[in-house]
Amino acid sequence: MLSLTRRRNGLYLLAGLIFTFVLLSYRNLDRDYLPLRLQPPGFRSGTKPAAGSRWRRLKTQYPVPAGSMRQLPTGTPLALPRVQKTFGPESDTDRGTRLIRQQRVKDAFLRCWNAYRANAWMSDELRPVTGGRRDVFGGWGATLVDSLDTLWIMGLRTEFDEAVAAVANISFDTTKLKEISVFETNIRYLGGFLAAYDLSGDKRLLDKAIEVGEMLYVAFDTPNRMPVTRWDLNGAARGRKQEASSHVLLAELGTFSLEFTRLSMITGDPKWFDASQRITEALHKQQNQTHLPGMWPVVVDAKEMKFNQHTDHTLGAMADSWFEYLPKMYAMVGGLLPEYREMYEVAMSAAIRHNLFRPMVPGEDNILMSGLVHARTRNGETETKLRPESQHLVCFAGGLLALGGRLIEKQLHIDKGEKITDGCVWAYKAMPLGIMPETFYVVPCQSITECKWDEKKWVEGVVEMSGSGNEKVSSEKAKSIIEYKRFPKGFTAIPDTRYHLRPEAIESVFVLYRITGRKDLVESAWDMFQAIDSNTRTELANSALMDITVTEQAPTMSDTMESFWLGETLKYFYLTFSEPDLISLDEYVFNTEAHPLKRLLP
Repeated sequence: MLSLTRRRNGLYLLAGLIFTFVLLSYRNLDRDYLPLRLQPPGFRSGTKPAAGSRWRRLKTQYPVPAGSMRQLPTGTPLALPRVQKTFGPESDTDRGTRLIRQQRVKDAFLRCWNAYRANAWMSDELRPVTGGRRDVFGGWGATLVDSLDTLWIMGLRTEFDEAVAAVANISFDTTKLKEISVFETNIRYLGGFLAAYDLSGDKRLLDKAIEVGEMLYVAFDTPNRMPVTRWDLNGAARGRKQEASSHVLLAELGTFSLEFTRLSMITGDPKWFDASQRITEALHKQQNQTHLPGMWPVVVDAKEMKFNQHTDHTLGAMADSWFEYLPKMYAMVGGLLPEYREMYEVAMSAAIRHNLFRPMVPGEDNILMSGLVHARTRNGETETKLRPESQHLVCFAGGLLALGGRLIEKQLHIDKGEKITDGCVWAYKAMPLGIMPETFYVVPCQSITECKWDEKKWVEGVVEMSGSGNEKVSSEKAKSIIEYKRFPKGFTAIPDTRYHLRPEAIESVFVLYRITGRKDLVESAWDMFQAIDSNTRTELANSALMDITVTEQAPTMSDTMESFWLGETLKYFYLTFSEPDLISLDEYVFNTEAHPLKRLLP
């Protein structure tokens, strides 16, 4: 019996040891292999310090009041209307042509990527003419991070793996710059890491997203929790108290919702959602109290949280991405935040009424452009004045309205989006190099339904915009202005003749093609790509241009290649020539730097 008892006790002891071993093994298990929803919020794998730990340890000067933390929405995501057109079978001829074009874009990307890798690795930008480097976005490798998801989308796995290994060594603890743009850091770095993680599932990228997120969160440590948009990062790291500025651009204040919400969705930590949602709530509250009700002005006061005082309203530069994020946020959270749909509908109703106009052009094309509206409220009435300026930046509005129109099933928005996109394509085709300038002016039509070409009215518009409005209009004077400034017919002024390798026109062409299936858009995209690549190509890569109106010589190059050339422009060209299920708009939304983030689906 003694022997049996010892055996039984020995078995109990063995069982206990096995249980203890299993328990300890589980506790030390690399939880990267667990489903994300089972990981505790903020959990980091491995033994290294948690991502962003320096910023997380920093003393908070103005903490979120107890009990007021905004929580992520709960419930079952809505079955939102389908965005993409259902494409039919592709002929062998069409497929062959498409694949040739897709490869041409991929070759252009690889050429630039290899030049960056050889000459400016880990720096923000390559100087594509001289082979030098620039650090203008914190010095954290903006081109490297911006290109991560493009590498993945193009199937460049070897280059992607090398890039991920490199970004794992970037430290966001400090910067050599006096101040950084919180907006640019958010859309390029946080957006870039989140999208690359959503596509690849590589946890190293989530580490870096959290690190950037922890850093950016400190910019919100102000008395009213509004962010410091032009930020002294090093001063904040030393514990310097901060407050938001009284003069902030709308886009710089409002463009956090997609990235911050997605980071909270992935980690389960609501603090980033809380940070961006406070901005949204404040803007929502004042949307109909502005000088142009429904639209927010270009400049707002974040310090006093007055978002309705300024008088200029536009969908373009300095405001653009705030409007862009309204329908995209609605889609990303599966319709569980209906205020974004409401704000989008109200804003676009005002923009369609006041900002969109039909330009007078030689072929009488039925196109639209979006201008800037100066609005004042007098005696309770809104007085508006349209400035008929178009910008390359505002070309995104075609895709905005087309996407929003699909999501809320409003055909009017899709129609307006098509005409804005067609207007941008027209501007590309009208210029001698086949490339649209940064900004230009046209003559607005009196009617949006009918607009006859009137050469005399165009000439008068040219003379007026030249500053000679008080002089007698003569055909000789107008001819000299047009010849000297190289205006194609329809253009009355081109105050900024540069091309920055911008993506907004091809962005809307891509979105509209995915929504409508219009084959002419693919042909326009190909014309645009060939014009851009042939005129901007250097011995190393591609460079921005100083003047796209030149006709007698090659355009002067600025020796700059912003990270969005690889992160946005070439990505949108590549996707335009890809099969429609590659990054479907029914599964992803793109942030304003073209980083695709997963949508919440039923």
